[in-house]
Amino acid sequence: MAFDINMIKKVYANVVERVDAAQKITGKPLTLAEKILYSHLWDGNPSKVFTRGKDYVDFAPDRIALQDATAQMALLQFMQAGKSKVAVPTTTHCDHLIQAKNGASTDLQSALNTSNEVFNFLESVSNKYGLGFWKPGAGIIHQVVLENYAFPGGMMIGTDSHTVNAGGLGMVAIGVGGADAVDVMAGMPWELKFPKLIGVKLTGKLSGWTAPKDVILKVADILTVKGGTGAIVEYFGPGATSMSCTGKGTICNMGAEIGATTSTFGYDDSMERYLRATDRDDVADAANQVKDYLTGDAEVYENPENYFDQVIEINLSELSPLLNGPFTPDLSTKAGLEMTKKANENDWPLKVEWGLIGSCTNSSYEDLSRASSIAQQAIDKNLKTKADFGINPGSEKVRYTADRDGILGVFEKLDATIFTNACGPCIGQWARYSDPKNAPKNSIIHSFNRNFAKRADGNPNTHAFVASPEMVAAVAIAGRLDFNPMTDKLINENGEEVMLDEPTGWELPPKGFEVKDDGFLAPEEDGSHVEIAVKNDSERLQLLEPFTPLGSEIKGAKLLIKAFGKCTTDHISMAGPWLRFRGHLDNIANNTLIGAVNAFNKKTNFVKNQLTGEYGGVPDVQREYKKEGVKTVVVGDHNYGEGSSREHAAMQPRHLGVAAVIVKSFARIHETNLKKQGMLGLTFANEADYDLIQENDTFNFLDLHEFAPEKPLTIEVVHADGSKDIIKVNHTYNDAQIAWYKEGSALNLIKKQNA
Repeated sequence: MAFDINMIKKVYANVVERVDAAQKITGKPLTLAEKILYSHLWDGNPSKVFTRGKDYVDFAPDRIALQDATAQMALLQFMQAGKSKVAVPTTTHCDHLIQAKNGASTDLQSALNTSNEVFNFLESVSNKYGLGFWKPGAGIIHQVVLENYAFPGGMMIGTDSHTVNAGGLGMVAIGVGGADAVDVMAGMPWELKFPKLIGVKLTGKLSGWTAPKDVILKVADILTVKGGTGAIVEYFGPGATSMSCTGKGTICNMGAEIGATTSTFGYDDSMERYLRATDRDDVADAANQVKDYLTGDAEVYENPENYFDQVIEINLSELSPLLNGPFTPDLSTKAGLEMTKKANENDWPLKVEWGLIGSCTNSSYEDLSRASSIAQQAIDKNLKTKADFGINPGSEKVRYTADRDGILGVFEKLDATIFTNACGPCIGQWARYSDPKNAPKNSIIHSFNRNFAKRADGNPNTHAFVASPEMVAAVAIAGRLDFNPMTDKLINENGEEVMLDEPTGWELPPKGFEVKDDGFLAPEEDGSHVEIAVKNDSERLQLLEPFTPLGSEIKGAKLLIKAFGKCTTDHISMAGPWLRFRGHLDNIANNTLIGAVNAFNKKTNFVKNQLTGEYGGVPDVQREYKKEGVKTVVVGDHNYGEGSSREHAAMQPRHLGVAAVIVKSFARIHETNLKKQGMLGLTFANEADYDLIQENDTFNFLDLHEFAPEKPLTIEVVHADGSKDIIKVNHTYNDAQIAWYKEGSALNLIKKQNA
């Protein structure tokens, strides 16, 4: 039986009436995304048509998922909200704070030893406020959600950008910052700008070496890292229904890498098979009763150009295996000769040192079984693998079943390291080097979703390439980045030429899933007696103090940094070893913007202190400004804040005294996070004004006292020589968000309303 089956049945009881009402109001057939959005309005039945990309809309998500690195700050905020229990089903998953080093059992025990204070805090808060708790080692949040909580036609939010993985089971699942999650946990509506819609029509069928991963690698190549911003991507067509549920999840998962709000697929037979295989017959039965409401209308899919803002068509039968990277997930290269050419032109190391399979995007039973079929060939054909293997199963259920069926044993025969059921190398939790900053130039290949510089191992010289698990296995065996298993031969230990056969595997385990302890702890019915202790001298946890409003008069603000080029949330608030401070705002603030490149000297963590004329680290200089009561401004380029949903990238600058972030464009989640924390997230009305900003600039906000929706703000930029430039900046704040700003943060407003 499924978790929260009564909630799911309630959603299905409402969906017919609400979707019918939406079709009547809009006067047209609806996409799946529209059906889910209109059936989850905070006000119930739809009464108006919303304009895509413009209207802010209040929604009522069905559930929330938190991962341990972001849950700390989210729950610290919820503790201030004045509520005794979460208003919607919510779970906490411990998957980020486990470092990959020696192997599953050793690494898990090490994590328990070093992060026990945090795990105990999360468990006790979950128990007190009614959240389900998944223990360390239980699995990666998004795989666990797909196995246990995702359901067709539902809406969920999660404090991780890859929450979108649940779109593989027909949800609208969206990554948010912790403050957004706190709103919903506190029983308040969740606000989202009504998304635009991108339709991806899939024809043909995957075969041979081509995998679902290649679909999203191709979409990333087409749309780039910002092409999906503000949009929901909806996949449909015969190619979509021919893929497995977990394959769909892989595609939706990496939608975060094109900036999409989320991605989704309509309910079909593969989803029903997956629901039944994961002991959710009741959900499948309920979904079947309203199945026409859990996918887009036939007319939409027959004439998609009339219903989507953009349509892409991909013939799966013509798709080739791809490798995306390095340093960005949208740089796509076909396996083989094209990679040889590009690698030589760009001086990418062709030798591959590691092949890593797993992470939330490719850690299903199907993924592991298909990759193991390639590994088994290395054994059978007497091949010596040239690269090291690392495997991260997605959940204890997947791990136990794969181990039972001999899949993990195949990798172990190749001396692969089986890491914990956790994120590990995917998020920088990989103890690969003792001194990563000075580590050598090298290439790795993995089935993860992100490959920014330093992302996996902290080494800026590691060239990481993203591929399907099957291709990761083949390339790791060959040891060459440009190996094409469809055409290239290998020399085995006997000196014979051999070729790898096409991968094989199982969509679902033939003998069914099995697990002894899935790692779940249910909360007490009444947790009011549960005590939550945070030590005053803890370096891991710190109770929050409310932010003070920035006010309507910001004058004399100094430039902290003008960031050059790509500035992701990894650059603003690094993960890796810094994850240990995710529950202590002041300590983690010491990594604020240390990865951002200073436009004036092209160095990281080296900016000018205008008060002294000296240079120092970004957090150090910012703390000096804060000490002197000087507000500051951060300036950035396009798609500022792309990547992870971590709200720390907004909370840290806010804590240190940054008042405004002015950029050419924002990634969606980060812009919202800045608003939630009572900051100014602004964009240049004229992008060329970015070039006007000089190292010693001072900013005077001339009309902030007139802050209003759709009204640009005017800033006087004073240069060191006394000259001035007047620039206009745009914003997307509505009245409610301006209220957050005036109160100092969204949380301050919630507390005021609950007082």
